[in-house]
Amino acid sequence: MDFRYARWDERLIQNLTFFKNLLSLYHRLLLMTDGNVEEALRALEELGERFGFFNEKFSLEDFKKRLKDEDAIQEVDGRPVLTRKGERMIRKDSLDRVFGSLAKDSAGEHRVPRTGQGGERITETRPYSFGDSVSDIDFLSSVRNSMRRQRGSWGEEGMNLSEDDLEVFESEHVSSCATVLLIDVSHSMILYGEDRITPAKQAALALAELITTKYPKDSLSVVLFGDDAWEVKLKDIPYVSVGPFHTNTKAGLQLAQQILARQKHVNKQVFMITDGKPSAIFENGRFYKNAFGLDPKIVNKTLDEAVQCRRKRIPITTFMVTQDPYLVRFVERFTQLNKGRAYFSDLENLGSYLFVDFAQNRRRRVQ
Repeated sequence: MDFRYARWDERLIQNLTFFKNLLSLYHRLLLMTDGNVEEALRALEELGERFGFFNEKFSLEDFKKRLKDEDAIQEVDGRPVLTRKGERMIRKDSLDRVFGSLAKDSAGEHRVPRTGQGGERITETRPYSFGDSVSDIDFLSSVRNSMRRQRGSWGEEGMNLSEDDLEVFESEHVSSCATVLLIDVSHSMILYGEDRITPAKQAALALAELITTKYPKDSLSVVLFGDDAWEVKLKDIPYVSVGPFHTNTKAGLQLAQQILARQKHVNKQVFMITDGKPSAIFENGRFYKNAFGLDPKIVNKTLDEAVQCRRKRIPITTFMVTQDPYLVRFVERFTQLNKGRAYFSDLENLGSYLFVDFAQNRRRRVQ
């Protein structure tokens, strides 16, 4: 067999790394501009001029041509827009950025803390019982048990292996999981000059890519909540934008329960990304709002939903992207009533927290 060798081209590797980093930056800008390709490319051009990463050898037009060649964008009515492949590329890039090294780990296995048939084999063994599969027998341990039992009493017929000597490998059940991701799109998610919605969307995209590629039997639903709550498709996440909304957490939790009621998965859970207090509810068909302080009526109605989820064995994990002291007490009470979890996380670590809790929740059966 002939082999052809070529000289190592360091410039080629540098070019590939440069394009990968540029593509990742472009994807981030797409999320910040709610999927507007034109605005994202304009922002990328401004950054290129400021930091000098476009030149005569590789210009913004060359980058746009690469995007078209890879079917990431297309022209519609003279304007560049994302294609389905472009949307998938954003999800994959989000997974790489947010979950990176975590995604290579086995922490995301779908195990529940009980043993039985039909799952992955583990190293622990137990005595054989009627109905166990012959393929699960640990012959080494079984023979060892027989030798201990017959020590010094072997006859001419050799070792006698009885049913009492047999041991079988334990196995873990592999569960499926239904997850609803609630994203706060109230005005406060971009208030005070801090962009909180972009990390939330990136975390949602990364989780969507992880589930659809690695756990296709699972389900992930995304619900936005502001004055009201509504479900969006996974492909719509890049285009999500913040509105002039209050925070109707109760409506979001109610819709999440309705979605999960239709699912037949073993495990069900809700992840909620928010930065503010509940400030609105619907009461007797009327919209009631109060943006000042923690309104007892709104708070109590929201806490009722936390209790309802607990009764339905739906744990809620709340990711607070702010640490205002007066909100901490509410979130702690909310979490206590639901028996869920709460993270007061910074924006950069939001995705990692989300993945770790996703993995942990899937390993347990909620009692």
